[in-house]
Amino acid sequence: MTAPIGPVPGPVVSPLERGIQLLGQPADGASFKDLLVRGLNDAQRLQDESKDMLGAFLRGEPVELHQVMAASEEAGVALELLVELRNKLTEAYRTVMNTQV
Repeated sequence: MTAPIGPVPGPVVSPLERGIQLLGQPADGASFKDLLVRGLNDAQRLQDESKDMLGAFLRGEPVELHQVMAASEEAGVALELLVELRNKLTEAYRTVMNTQV
């Protein structure tokens, strides 16, 4: 007996919504600097978790390959987000500095 293929139970969350959830809403009085530091720390944590999971997989511990790949991809996406954020901030800074008064 086979089960019919249907929608996945539970809410479906897009990658953009997932990223927003990871960043969360800044607490009252949180500065832009605090938000950036939190984003950097989250990306570092994802990189560390990915490295730990890969090491566990290579040592033969009970870690599935798809978990290792998912953690690695999530860490890569977080890094790409930080690089794009840096690029946009640099571009905005250059635009402001080149503005003639």
